[in-house]
Amino acid sequence: MDIMDPPIPFLDLKAQQARLGAALRARIDAVLAHGQFILGPEVTELEGRLAAFCGAAHCVSVSSGTDALQIAMMAEGIGPGDAVFLPAFTYTATAEVPLLLGAMPVFVDIDPATFQIDPVHLRVRIGDAVTRGLRPRAIIGVDLFGQPAPWPELRAIAAEEGLFTLDDCAQAFGAALEGARLGREADATAVSFFPSKPLGAYGDGGALFTESAERAALYRSLRTHGEGTTRYDVQRIGMNGRLDTLQAAVLLAKLEVFEAELARREAIACAYDAGLAGRVGVPARVAEAASAWAIYAVLCADGAARDAAQARLTARGVPSAIYYPRPLHHQPAYRAAHDGVALPVSEDVATRIMALPLHPDLSDAQVARVIAAFGGSDETGG
Repeated sequence: MDIMDPPIPFLDLKAQQARLGAALRARIDAVLAHGQFILGPEVTELEGRLAAFCGAAHCVSVSSGTDALQIAMMAEGIGPGDAVFLPAFTYTATAEVPLLLGAMPVFVDIDPATFQIDPVHLRVRIGDAVTRGLRPRAIIGVDLFGQPAPWPELRAIAAEEGLFTLDDCAQAFGAALEGARLGREADATAVSFFPSKPLGAYGDGGALFTESAERAALYRSLRTHGEGTTRYDVQRIGMNGRLDTLQAAVLLAKLEVFEAELARREAIACAYDAGLAGRVGVPARVAEAASAWAIYAVLCADGAARDAAQARLTARGVPSAIYYPRPLHHQPAYRAAHDGVALPVSEDVATRIMALPLHPDLSDAQVARVIAAFGGSDETGG
């Protein structure tokens, strides 16, 4: 790294804020002026705009992506004795919600190229769950790192088995499959607006999408303490899961430039592909899909190669991160829930994966620095 070159930020929200400053302030000032900080008009506006963006019939904003998952499963009555199938290689929220509701997460291995849940192994794991005396109830497909899960196959399996489908789209709002934005691939779609996501708030936030008016009405009740037609008409056990108006205002300002930011993310990913191919394992593309590129994850030959690559990048002012250092079935919190089945692909990928900076304010010069920091060595082990 040239001593004049500052370190590259892994995520640069300050640059985005500077770029969008006037629009952000106008939106926030409007909320401060009207003072409706809970379920203000911006929340309703945002729900309409988000639904239109992905073509979904209904959008219900909520307080986080995790709460979106929980509300969706609460609405289905998922609980003790139920098996919820999900990939072993993802963030903890996907597994913790079934356990919070008393259900059992059943971990499924992933495709070694795309890192998405493996439909072939899913069928095996449904049989395993039945053998354990569990009731198969739901499939959670995770659109990992911004690319779609294999939804046609997951829907076919769900139809055969009579299972509820939930799209954990926390990292992939804005992605598309077969020309259509994600949001309608499953019975319900849960999205996160955590600040690091492609469309991120300035705090926690999330949303649920569904084609069912009945589900949408239930989600609205559950996010507000289970209330019915009035505030003190409590129809069911719910939670406090509303999106703050200020966060809706921030998201509305960011939504104006979201398409352009997605295009920039794609351009950076393509530049990485071209510059890093042969040096490290670049991400495989899901067929007939467009990624939101929440994370650009490469594969090294092994753990030692990854350590060496990270050290080399750090020395040149290039940050990296590991998503995820261990699969969920190896996490202490979930070991008791797991049936002991080996999930070799998830276990292997966790030892070799590494994420590079990718955000819309990354300059071409910074992208070139990231590529150059790898040097000419082959980290793929091929």
